[in-house]
Amino acid sequence: MSKKNKKIRTNHRFLDEAGDTTFYAKGRRSIIGTEGVSNCFILGMVKFYEPLEKIREQVAELQKQVSDNPFFELPSIIKKKNSEGGYYFHATDDVPEVRFEFFKFINSIGCSFEAVVGRKNIERYETKHKGKEEYFYADLLSHLLKNKLSKGEKMVLHISERGKSTKNANLDLSLKKAIQRYHKAKGETKEITTEVLFNVNYPTKDPLLNIADYFCWAIQRVFERGEMRYYNFLKEKISLVIDVYDSSAYNSGKWENYYTPKNPLTIKNKISPPLH
Repeated sequence: MSKKNKKIRTNHRFLDEAGDTTFYAKGRRSIIGTEGVSNCFILGMVKFYEPLEKIREQVAELQKQVSDNPFFELPSIIKKKNSEGGYYFHATDDVPEVRFEFFKFINSIGCSFEAVVGRKNIERYETKHKGKEEYFYADLLSHLLKNKLSKGEKMVLHISERGKSTKNANLDLSLKKAIQRYHKAKGETKEITTEVLFNVNYPTKDPLLNIADYFCWAIQRVFERGEMRYYNFLKEKISLVIDVYDSSAYNSGKWENYYTPKNPLTIKNKISPPLH
């Protein structure tokens, strides 16, 4: 079979986030790191090495077990259970017992995860991102995509819906930025061989997004609280975390802001609250 006629492989990735993209209160007063507002925003992407429908069915069955279990007759779970989408896993809302069960499940399946962490900074937000939350999102997403453009595949990105940030125009902007970064690193003549498609969805409709959510939450606990146990539990499945705006590590020239199982995150990655 000639290279031209070779069938193009389709790969699927599932993306969710942790943290928020809030920078200001009324009067454009910075509230980064205050109660209820995160110090960073995290975008993460899961790749599965088992049939997708099989994993969907397993997650759906776990959700049913939680929903039907009298032990979990709790307001947060009952509210979701009675909503239109029904109960679904969401790390921020789930009680510790549920989190433990779902973390065990994630650790038992064939998958890998990578994430980009964006530390929130007012000056960068106003200059680089033009004071727009969707541009902040697009910039982070471009860093997830930039090294996947020469795979010779069709890559379908299933993305958890997030207002303006996941509108078609903003997702196209993220891809454009990724292509620019790719050419800057590889040269303008380096061919783009990956076709990228976006599929915006809801975690209530695709259980695989729940897995991405849990991974992102585990990373968030490190950067926001210095809490390592969730990250350490999943560490071997977390192939890459880029602390993309950590200029001190980047400027060392050693790519120390790229974390892998061999160069893992530590409690030192906790972000100190900004001075207001």
